[in-house]
Amino acid sequence: MRTWREITSLRKFRILVLAVAGFFLLGLPFWASQFVSYLMLTFFAYAITVIGFNLLFGYTGLLSFGHALFMAVGAYTAAFLTSKFSVLYMEIILVAAVIVSSILAAVIGAICVRYIKIYFAMLTLAFGMLFYTFLLKFYYLTGGDEGMRVLRPYLLGFNLSDIPKMQFLTGSYYLYTLVVLAILAFLMWKIVSSPFGLCLRAIRDNPEKAEYLGVSVRKYRWYAFVISGAYAAIGGALLAPAIGQVDPGLTYWTHSGTLVFMTLLGGFENFFGPLIGGVVYIFLQDKVMSLTAYWRFIFGGILAFIVVVAPGGIAGVISSLAKRSKC
Repeated sequence: MRTWREITSLRKFRILVLAVAGFFLLGLPFWASQFVSYLMLTFFAYAITVIGFNLLFGYTGLLSFGHALFMAVGAYTAAFLTSKFSVLYMEIILVAAVIVSSILAAVIGAICVRYIKIYFAMLTLAFGMLFYTFLLKFYYLTGGDEGMRVLRPYLLGFNLSDIPKMQFLTGSYYLYTLVVLAILAFLMWKIVSSPFGLCLRAIRDNPEKAEYLGVSVRKYRWYAFVISGAYAAIGGALLAPAIGQVDPGLTYWTHSGTLVFMTLLGGFENFFGPLIGGVVYIFLQDKVMSLTAYWRFIFGGILAFIVVVAPGGIAGVISSLAKRSKC
């Protein structure tokens, strides 16, 4: 049992680490290369997605193999609004992505949360591949396998089209996405620390007992599914301008597997685990892909190693080392 002094010291240490990380990320574009800043930009988009995904997986105990569906919804919302309707305000795009994704997640979630374990996973996979087929076959609407172009959005109402593309992405857009990530991460921390988050953990650990205590298990799982889908849509909407072109591959099952891999790599039992896994995955993928075409084989071996040797992920290893050092 931790004393009040130990708890206070731990909180101060966490605040210090977050402050250092925040200043590091804010200053990154000023001293790092544009390529490194661009990789970090893509990480910010994936980070929003995986912290939402972990609400469903780590806190509720439901593994989705089709979660990239909602990331694709956000990305295609950005593409439709900018290319088809000339709506270039990023704030409107984000709100629209949340609305569309939440409606879709509410419908799909109402079906999926009736089942658990492998049945839930297979249902989400089925819906993900169904949406992939829709994007692929409805060529005149979605652009098919060629995808859709995403135009440069306005940030806070400012038109920054005169700035060169990479300078825009690694400058203004980088900072914008970082701020959105910080706000959503703080909001998610409040969610998982609230009575709602405690109910989700109770459902994960013992759904029968939670139901007996008056918690509506199916309803809370549905809430988590919708919130998780909304977060994924925001991540997809922010990723779309960075890649400039969205295609059906965003919702393919291997992309959903990437989200699962990031979460397992970092550690789903820790709030910051998926964030650690996301940044390690993106930079490790870039390095391994530059060395060999068989990078998926190597990543498969890494995943198997983590599951067998370090099921708590990188965050779990760091936590274990910290406890040993205190002893």
